[in-house]
Amino acid sequence: MKEEVAHKGKVVKMTPQVTTVAILQHGACSQCHAAGLCGMADIAEKMVEVPTDPYAFYGVGDEVEVVLKASMGLKAVWLAYCIPLLVLMAVVLPLSALKVGEVITGISALAAVGLYYLLLYLFRDVLRNEYVFTIKG
Repeated sequence: MKEEVAHKGKVVKMTPQVTTVAILQHGACSQCHAAGLCGMADIAEKMVEVPTDPYAFYGVGDEVEVVLKASMGLKAVWLAYCIPLLVLMAVVLPLSALKVGEVITGISALAAVGLYYLLLYLFRDVLRNEYVFTIKG
C-alpha cells in the first residue's frame, strides 16, 4: 500500500510562511477522448497551502509534487463521508423505530448531519494543523 498521496502542481504564490500550490484535479471524464466535445469533463483547480521551506529550490511558476501521508487521506474520508453517514443512521433508525413521522425524521437527520459539519467547520484550525502537506524535493 502507498504510504503517501502525491499530486503535481504549480507554485502560484510564496511567502515566508506559506507556499500556495495550484493542483489540477481531474474527474473521471477528463481521460475520455471526447471530453472536450461533450462538455462533461470536470477539471477543477484546487489551491493547497504548504509550509514554506526556507531552503527550497523552487519558486513561483515551478512545477512541484505535493505530498500528504496516505493515512491522513483515509482519515479525511472518515471525517467527510463515513462519520456523517453514521450520524445520519444514528438519527434515522431510532426515530423510525419509534414511528416518528418521515418528515420529522428526515429533518432531524439532516439537522444532525448539518450540526456535525458545523462542528467540523468550527474545528477547522485544529484539523488544518493535522493535515500538513509537504513539497517533495
